[in-house]
Amino acid sequence: MGTTRLTSRRRQDQGFKWARISMAVLATVGVIDTGSITLERWGMIGNLTCPVGADGCDKVLNSPWGTLSLTNAFSIPLSFVGLLAYLAVLVMALVPLLAGLADNRNDLSRRSWWGLFTVSLGMAVFSMVLLGLMVFKIQAFCFFCVLSAVLSVLLLILAVIGGGWDDFSQLVFRGVLLALAVLLGSLIWASVLDPERPEAAMPGSGAPPVVTTASSPAKVALAEHLTATGAVMYSAYWCPHCHEQKEDFGQEASSKLTVIECAEDGQNSQRALCQSKKIEGFPTWEINGKLDSGVKDLKTLADLSGFKGDNNF
Repeated sequence: MGTTRLTSRRRQDQGFKWARISMAVLATVGVIDTGSITLERWGMIGNLTCPVGADGCDKVLNSPWGTLSLTNAFSIPLSFVGLLAYLAVLVMALVPLLAGLADNRNDLSRRSWWGLFTVSLGMAVFSMVLLGLMVFKIQAFCFFCVLSAVLSVLLLILAVIGGGWDDFSQLVFRGVLLALAVLLGSLIWASVLDPERPEAAMPGSGAPPVVTTASSPAKVALAEHLTATGAVMYSAYWCPHCHEQKEDFGQEASSKLTVIECAEDGQNSQRALCQSKKIEGFPTWEINGKLDSGVKDLKTLADLSGFKGDNNF
């Protein structure tokens, strides 16, 4: 009887066990990679040390393409999506190997291989788009991003080799359609977030976005106190979290802060000072001689700086 459904050459054990185990190992590395970035973005762990320079990693991860959603209360970094994808690969690779699934193993194995192929192909194509953005738009190098891209490609190769596919032409056909769909969606997403598009242009080369929120008297008083006591905010014009911090203060208050531009191509850059302070993440506050990285709520800044005024921010 003819059939159009892909089945394994090894009817009792679809695909190859070694490929599943290898994918599980690579997915675990991916979980650690993207999980660490996500936790660092959320301020749950300290700054990560980028093997080829922290400035490049910060510039890439804090670029417009590094964050899916950004509000005053919470942000969803792009690495979180990668974390979910690696977790999905890990589960699909390991579940068919568990004991007690003899009755459904063949069907589960077949479906999981399709899932592994689909997710790994989507990750690989999207990773290539991200690498293109890193090289041509952001013009910086991020070790963690390259590692994730390499892992995605290796996972795709293992899915193709290890899946035990009989009808390889159908695999290629579906793969091409999926790759084109992911590529098109990725390019649209990248173009929408591109700060260089006319409707999102910044007010000049190397200039940060304009702060639009209003400042309350309490926020203005806090900003003046921070400046008077020598507090400094180290920033980079391309960093969305730095802009988030300024938006917390509002337009008038943020203009009273002492903000040091650390990006080499930023306006009024003081990169040498940032390097001498060993600034590795943005924003970084220097209050009473102590460095503290990450976005801070205004009450925390008030406590750290000894502000005694109205804290109804």
